Amino acid sequence: MAQFFRRLARASTPFSLSKAFKSDDTKSSLGGFGVPYGAIAALSGGISYYMYFSSPNMVHLDQSSEEVGQKMALNPDKWIEFKLHEKARVSHNSELFRFTFDPSAKLGLDIASCLLTRAPMGEDAEGKKKYVIRPYTPISDPDAKGYFDLLIKVYPEGKMSPYLSSLKPGDVVEVKGPIEKLRYTPNMKKHIGMIAGGSGITPMLQIIEAVLRNPDDNTQLSLLYANISPDDILLKTKLDILEASHPNLKIFYTVDNPTNDWKGGVGYISKDVVVKGLPGPSEDTLILVCGPPGMMEHISGEKAKDWTQGELKGLLKDVGYTEEMVYKF
Repeated sequence: MAQFFRRLARASTPFSLSKAFKSDDTKSSLGGFGVPYGAIAALSGGISYYMYFSSPNMVHLDQSSEEVGQKMALNPDKWIEFKLHEKARVSHNSELFRFTFDPSAKLGLDIASCLLTRAPMGEDAEGKKKYVIRPYTPISDPDAKGYFDLLIKVYPEGKMSPYLSSLKPGDVVEVKGPIEKLRYTPNMKKHIGMIAGGSGITPMLQIIEAVLRNPDDNTQLSLLYANISPDDILLKTKLDILEASHPNLKIFYTVDNPTNDWKGGVGYISKDVVVKGLPGPSEDTLILVCGPPGMMEHISGEKAKDWTQGELKGLLKDVGYTEEMVYKF
């Protein structure tokens, strides 16, 4: 099983990991259109500063009748230890982690939600423990019992990701949640467009898989996925297989630094790419955005200081979308 997990990671295909583990200072047009990507990319994929969690954003998700009585591993009011079972390298700066818990329990995460992790970071002046806290979006099936998987980019200048990278099988990490982001329901829109940068792919994958595994969900999906180089594209093999086997999923990749054999787009996401690659503005359209601050500002504007959605700006506003048609992770 461990060998399978490692092969899966090398292929950049953490395949729902449900079958037996089923499944830097580079300047970048993705990272900030002139802003050093390495300094801000740790914010992508829903990663945020602790200040976000100083206000009560934890939610008790409503449970369906089928879930009443089902044992849930997560608790929104309590930090719980989860044991690292296995980890493997996915790319030059990304690792895949499998954490385990009671195999009779479900994680307790809905689409699209994330969980919080925390790590000790010394003591304050009064001798009390200090912690760094970061949210991550699992890439495993939310209905899987006994485990969840995190795909994390490890930045040397970061605080949480190097800590997680230092863990060995058998070590534990404290987790709390869930934090609900977008409450997804089948067929809520006819067409969902997505713009992701770097590890901002993780909440998009949650929704993509929720749509594709439900035969009664007819939602059309379009994904624009931007990265620094082809080697930085997370989950590409998995995404390509999903696209090839599902006609309602279309994906366009673009990178800043292409290789000689690169056949996708080059450069940051432009107005022309948005118009050609995403569904047009409509009441039946929803556009999801997740990535580094520079990309967010260029595409949709960042969230407000209180972490509400904030004003819609950027390319999406220029193209004609309204705030009701856009969701910022």
